[in-house]
Amino acid sequence: QVHLVESGGGLVQPGGSLRLSCAASGSIRSITSMGWYRQAPGKQRELVATVTAAGSRNYADSVKGRFTISRDDVENTLYLSMNSLKPEDTAVYYCRADTWITSWGQGTQVTVSS
Repeated sequence: QVHLVESGGGLVQPGGSLRLSCAASGSIRSITSMGWYRQAPGKQRELVATVTAAGSRNYADSVKGRFTISRDDVENTLYLSMNSLKPEDTAVYYCRADTWITSWGQGTQVTVSS
């Protein structure tokens, strides 16, 4: 099992930037992929971006060109750099790691508002 702790959320104005972090511990070597998901009030949780162990990245169409997923394998940390933020990006952002089971972090709130 992998333990995940997100940080970096907050309140930002439209057009602003944030970087989310997800610190991973536990069965790190068994991770096949990691990703960021988000859930807005009244909506289902949705994929934002994923990266496989081989480095293949995938993004939701709504964030392509604005968000970048990256990882630091030395620090065992996953990042999500978010630029040109829009009010519709407001949500709780969750980190996910896939091994033989799926692990989730507790989430971090991102609010985009003027």
